Amino acid sequence: MLWVKTFHILFVVSWFAGLFYLPRIYVNLAQADDPAVRASLLGMAARLYRFMTPLGVLALILGSVLWLHYGIGQGQGWLHAKLLAVLGLIVFHLACRQHLRTFIAGTNRHGHRYFRWFNEIPVLLLLLTLILVVVKPF
Repeated sequence: MLWVKTFHILFVVSWFAGLFYLPRIYVNLAQADDPAVRASLLGMAARLYRFMTPLGVLALILGSVLWLHYGIGQGQGWLHAKLLAVLGLIVFHLACRQHLRTFIAGTNRHGHRYFRWFNEIPVLLLLLTLILVVVKPF
């Protein structure tokens, strides 16, 4: 079980690195006027999204193994709340994909301020998840 937990944490941390950095690229994309800079940022964003998606999938798979096979958190309220936070992360990840598609298509309508706020969502979800896992308030 400790190996599964170790790799789950590794993939969660790696996934979060992408979830933190991708919206920062979107901030720069929303401000980019130079076509060369825009093309470079689009390439970075697309590669990062393709890289972080399997990391998130592996984090989810290993988290499911910890929950379903090893019984971690079963019957405890904090786990249900954590699963809602994880669902929020999945929705955020998919929203990142949608924003990437609008940038690629040239149809983005959001400014850099929107993406600066958008960038705070995974921070809040991480804080909530950490509190739930470590403190187990209920």
